[in-house]
Amino acid sequence: MHVITDPRCAAYQRAGHPERPARIEDTVARLRGQQALPVQWPQPLEVSDAQLERAHDASWIRTLRESRDDFDDDTPWHPGIDQHALRSVGGALRSLNLAREGVASFSLLRQPGHHATRRGAMGFCYLNSIAIAALEALATGASRVAVFDFDVHHGNGTEDILLGRRGAAFFSVHQSPCYPGTGLDDVGDNCFNYPVRPGIVRKEYLGVLETALADLRRFKPDVVGVSAGFDGYVRDPLAQGSLEAEDYHGLGVEFRRLGVPVFSVLEGGYSSELPELVLAYLTGLEGLGG
Repeated sequence: MHVITDPRCAAYQRAGHPERPARIEDTVARLRGQQALPVQWPQPLEVSDAQLERAHDASWIRTLRESRDDFDDDTPWHPGIDQHALRSVGGALRSLNLAREGVASFSLLRQPGHHATRRGAMGFCYLNSIAIAALEALATGASRVAVFDFDVHHGNGTEDILLGRRGAAFFSVHQSPCYPGTGLDDVGDNCFNYPVRPGIVRKEYLGVLETALADLRRFKPDVVGVSAGFDGYVRDPLAQGSLEAEDYHGLGVEFRRLGVPVFSVLEGGYSSELPELVLAYLTGLEGLGG
């Protein structure tokens, strides 16, 4: 397993904000301290403006670089936040390249990205790493790219960017009602939403995930990007999910069984047990026992 990270992504924080450095630091420590899953630690790739501008308006990229103000109450400005965001994108691009080489990979960086829209930041997200990587795949030889988002919050930014994009499809399983209040219905002919109610029993939640996975298989992608959010976990403080660690292992197994390149990026997940959830998912991706 190749886990892409960079210690600089833990160099900023705002007191009391749930998207905190410990999410990465504790997960890296857990992965380094275990023996069951061999891990290599590549760096993020450099990112070009051309890659960014497939997903984001140039005016937004310029604003991200020049602003010194908070973008909203959830998405604060930090010194160098544009560079932190670029490293998250670079991690997704590295994960994509490794997946195409037949290597299981996971981008473990702050910040998440799936709420970032074409024209702005929101929901802890500044640049949409998964969408940028999906469009990179389409621009470099893939014909059908799917993004599967199992974060408990709807990936509204990914939907905004991929809507109507030829060769791309978006599948999102998320809680509703919940932030950001979108994802109630399918949109266009390539964005498919599977809302689950707060407190849904675990068996039903798993059934919705399987329905979405079956639809993904029918799309027959040649590359799959995964927005891996772990806040559907039963003890996550930001939502009312019901999943357990073994369910994330099972998701990893299912993605492995697709038989196509699969790259994954960390989105949400705010419980102290995030390191165990990530490890469970990665062992599934590698075909190891739960």
